[in-house]
Amino acid sequence: MREKRIVLFTFAILIAVFLLLHSTPNLALRTNVFFSGHPIKAISTGIIDDKFHNENEKEKFARLNAKAYTLTKPPFEKGTGSWLRNYLVRKIGFLYFADYLGEA
Repeated sequence: MREKRIVLFTFAILIAVFLLLHSTPNLALRTNVFFSGHPIKAISTGIIDDKFHNENEKEKFARLNAKAYTLTKPPFEKGTGSWLRNYLVRKIGFLYFADYLGEA
């Protein structure tokens, strides 16, 4: 019985942490950058609206229920030789999920 309670408690904590990390666009974006292998940049960078992508892709982003954001101090990806600057944050239900958008 005690083991069952511990497993249930652990599962509840994991769900609560997941919901917390995806509760706002900024937290979802920082979570994505953190788990992409850049934990220091995830904590230290600033996040601003990506006006260029939001204006040019307004209709597409409206259909996706998404918005583009730019990191002020983006991490550098050595494998591709590029700065991971622009991200797309989608709202699904009450949760937010971030994906790398690219430069162009």
